[in-house]
Amino acid sequence: MKNPVARLLDSGNLVVSDGDHEKNNARDIIWQSFDYPGDTLIAGMKAGIDLVTGLDRYYTSWKSVDDPSTGSFIGRLDPNGFPQFFRSKGYDKWSRTGPWNGRQFSGSPKLNPDGIYTEKFVFNEKEIYYMFDPINSTSANVRLKITPNGDIKHLIWNHQKKIWMVYFTEMVSDCDIYGLCGAAGICNTNNSPRCECLSGFVPKSPEKWKAVDWSSGCVRETELDCGTEVGFLKYTGVKLPDTQHSKYDLKISLEECRRSCLENCNCTAYANADIRNGGSGCILWFNDLMDIKGYTTDGQDIYVRMPASELVFALILMLAFWRRKQKKEGKKLTDTNRFIINRNFACNRTTSETMALNKIETEDWELPLVDLKRIVKATDNFSQDNKIGEGGFGPVYKGKMNDGKEIAVKRLSKNSGQGVDEFRNEVSCIAKLQHRNLVTLLGCCTEKGERILIYEYMTNKSLDSFIFVDQSRNLLDWPKRHHIINGIARGLLYLHQDSKLRIIHRDLKASNILLDHEMNPKISDFGMARRFEGSQTEGNTARIVGTYGYISPEYAIDGVFSVKSDVYSFGVLLTEIVSGKKNRLFSHPNHSLNLIGNAWKCYNEDALSGLVDEAILDSKNQMEVVRVIQTGLLCVQEDPIDRPVMSHVVLMLSSTMKLPHPKKPGFFMERKLRDADCLLSNSNFSSGNQLAITTILPRE
Repeated sequence: MKNPVARLLDSGNLVVSDGDHEKNNARDIIWQSFDYPGDTLIAGMKAGIDLVTGLDRYYTSWKSVDDPSTGSFIGRLDPNGFPQFFRSKGYDKWSRTGPWNGRQFSGSPKLNPDGIYTEKFVFNEKEIYYMFDPINSTSANVRLKITPNGDIKHLIWNHQKKIWMVYFTEMVSDCDIYGLCGAAGICNTNNSPRCECLSGFVPKSPEKWKAVDWSSGCVRETELDCGTEVGFLKYTGVKLPDTQHSKYDLKISLEECRRSCLENCNCTAYANADIRNGGSGCILWFNDLMDIKGYTTDGQDIYVRMPASELVFALILMLAFWRRKQKKEGKKLTDTNRFIINRNFACNRTTSETMALNKIETEDWELPLVDLKRIVKATDNFSQDNKIGEGGFGPVYKGKMNDGKEIAVKRLSKNSGQGVDEFRNEVSCIAKLQHRNLVTLLGCCTEKGERILIYEYMTNKSLDSFIFVDQSRNLLDWPKRHHIINGIARGLLYLHQDSKLRIIHRDLKASNILLDHEMNPKISDFGMARRFEGSQTEGNTARIVGTYGYISPEYAIDGVFSVKSDVYSFGVLLTEIVSGKKNRLFSHPNHSLNLIGNAWKCYNEDALSGLVDEAILDSKNQMEVVRVIQTGLLCVQEDPIDRPVMSHVVLMLSSTMKLPHPKKPGFFMERKLRDADCLLSNSNFSSGNQLAITTILPRE
């Protein structure tokens, strides 16, 4: 090449071609930057392998946010068996996408929920690669970036502000860690503990399993014997096992796939390669089933080989259990019409509420029904001596069951503004959610028109009883407060990103954070929560609910709520935990700003010590305290676009990465509290079904 020519194309690709023979087509390109992605994939760039030339296009993280040298994480296609992508940390497998199933990678959430670009996975004899393209020339500019800590950020260019905004973040949760549950183990983020063995398998090392070390995996209770009959047990909605050692045929049906597995004694499982149009193609596994993750909507089906005797035994057990249950509970079902929640069930607050409560629906949200007599006995007939609190829903009582288990009983007050909708909403939002930082719902009761929820009892009650009470505030040193802050953040991250549905709490505040005997925080009270499905990212309502001082500006003014509404409330809560003061009741001798306004003022004047609670002023973790304050201010920025999502908040709180400077917060202007507002605040007013907007008055 005597006359090389370098050109930067509109696509962002830097190409070098021979100027003497240049014909402006791909065959004349000698070198191109698109073949060496660095830490970023952009539209039109391939991630994968050219099987003809051997070119391997993979992406690598930076060492840090300001050091572009090669970091610890690599995203790379593995062409062995049925192709899949791995993220490696150093030389170790860190996480896995699962194979492409025609719509998405089976182990990853849908990467393009709003359809702003098209995805393509090419798999033929010449090349295997993943690529995305904008839908049209006017679509948003998108890029994917692997961060120094291994997350994948989806960024969209904001033409108005001339900045890249985070659209979506793929974070590696515990169940995404490669092989967390070992061979034949399945990980589910909604379960605690996370790992369990597939049916017909038991822990290989029961001692390690009890110690929450699942790496040794599971082994079959009954070994497969080629001379005996076998069948298959179907698992629905999972991330398919590691396909490195699998075999595949893209042309046969699922039934032919089953027969192929039956004919080979070493075949352990099979599944469709493509789930579109009813399914097609075949993947066969012959080794241990490694790295399976449980899903609800994003995964696919797999059929695991089992001895016929195991399948028959399982069927007999299920039938016997069903018959015993019918015999034991048949009368109770007739008398009380067991209450089963369906997320599609809706009823209005009418005179037929009792009929609505007793209606049996499909079992999407099944929850144990507890007899009213047992609850009355446990609470000593709802004795005032057992009353431990009261909110917009009604009073809460401490109870003790016959087996000694302590419970918290939440009873809807007859005078409450809340009704069946809120009762059903709370149950449907939390009934099947399991996270160490969410309160556990144990059961409910709807007898005789009652609406009662039964929760695990929290020994240390709510967070507000510590941080806002002088006698108790000194019990919370900085390590305890930091532990509580991180726990709340992880609970919110689960609700916003990792749970089966995206859930917006809409009433996050100190009194809705409960503390167990080890001071672990648990988010409670989901009566105002809303669920988002599919690609939905925000909602709108004419009825504003929540609590004074915690409501975001866009929600209070326009009725628009999203995950960023909860982020705002979390930012207020952070500032309250650090300062030991309430946002709305805060007063200062030199100005009339609320707590958020005071935090903003202290930050700009580099005087944050004036904000921090005296109980933690002697803390040796001053930099950590400052970091929390700055994170809180980032969360309460006026424009929701500027606020971080919870995955970023968790990272900010747990790392030493440099934080951006926050912009002006919302609802921080000077104001004068009216007498009526003070009365509401002093009574710990929660809006329930009423309008609740923080009063904003101009500077006098």
